[in-house]
Amino acid sequence: MAETGTSVGEISGQSKPINSCDFKSSRPFRIVTGSEDNTIGVFEGPPFKFKMTKQEHTRFVQAVRYSPSGSHFASAGFDGKVFIYDGNTSDLVGEVGSPAHKGGVYGVAWSPDGKQLLTASGDKTCCLWDVETRKPVTTFVMGNTVEDQQVSCLWQGQHLLSVSLSGFINYLDVNNPSKPLRIIKGHNKPITVLELSTDRKSIYTGSHDGFVTTWDAATGDNDRVVGTGHGNQINGMRATDTTLLTCGIDDSLKTISLDSKQYLPADVKLGSQPRGMDVKGSVAVVGCIKEVCVVDGGRKVSSVPVSYEPSSVSINQSNGDVAVGGSADNLVHIYTLNGTTLAEKTTLEHLGPVTDCSYSPDGQYLVACDANRKVILYKTDDYKVSIL
Repeated sequence: MAETGTSVGEISGQSKPINSCDFKSSRPFRIVTGSEDNTIGVFEGPPFKFKMTKQEHTRFVQAVRYSPSGSHFASAGFDGKVFIYDGNTSDLVGEVGSPAHKGGVYGVAWSPDGKQLLTASGDKTCCLWDVETRKPVTTFVMGNTVEDQQVSCLWQGQHLLSVSLSGFINYLDVNNPSKPLRIIKGHNKPITVLELSTDRKSIYTGSHDGFVTTWDAATGDNDRVVGTGHGNQINGMRATDTTLLTCGIDDSLKTISLDSKQYLPADVKLGSQPRGMDVKGSVAVVGCIKEVCVVDGGRKVSSVPVSYEPSSVSINQSNGDVAVGGSADNLVHIYTLNGTTLAEKTTLEHLGPVTDCSYSPDGQYLVACDANRKVILYKTDDYKVSIL
């Protein structure tokens, strides 16, 4: 019980993991569960006790949901079938379609009035059904790639939503089933890097699986960059007025056109895994595990071998100094960038591995932080510690 924390029953009686459950909040209270033993468990209470199993499905039961009034509940399974049951007696009312989908059904959602049912399937479609006739009303074809498989759905107010295997959230349009009203193209893996456009109107995010998404800072509208990207984790990202440079653990640096939101053919192969990068004009400086290299015009033009492991890179836009954080030697290495050539200028000592460093926009300060939770501010005219 929510008020006291005391138990009011238990779920038992099914031999394999339970994938879904739902609670009938109107009297008589019921709980239904869908299991990988191909059965639906029915529990009466409180206290809730096992009542019966329903065995209409021939494969895993993936979703069970009561209608808003509790008069019925629906089940969906890997066998592509969807069944409707009486909410009080749990008797089978009928099957939706025959079968409902050509692939496994991962989700079901009821309309607020309980007259329609939305299903999402691995056959890359969603389908809207009339509950009384159990006939299809509308079929939404979501695409033809593996990532277009539909793994969940929700009917929230007037909105019909589905989630693709890619992680995209689709706002379905009943009047135009071939095109969603809106698609939120977020990430399906952790975001590893973030960058702002030079005009601060757009946000760019890169993820562990190598995808880049562009976001409108004012509205939140987004889109995914298309083309041949990294395919795995992105470690660095910097924006210019017209392009976005990215480097990933595939040991390459790639260029994205901000106008078309597509990868350009330019692909610079690096000597080792990049850990950070920064850009000044057309020149990019990339800190890799074995070297700090300079890229210009779509090719690597120079490099400096290093015995430490770079963790971050920042370029002073005023005078061309380059700061590279060292994660193994506890030093910030300062270089001078002359054209496309790097020359070491000085080092700044920290008490722990340097995790990040950055020059201020006006170039007067450098800030660096380390694994010992120290953040140190330097004046760039002499690289002495500054106290604000």
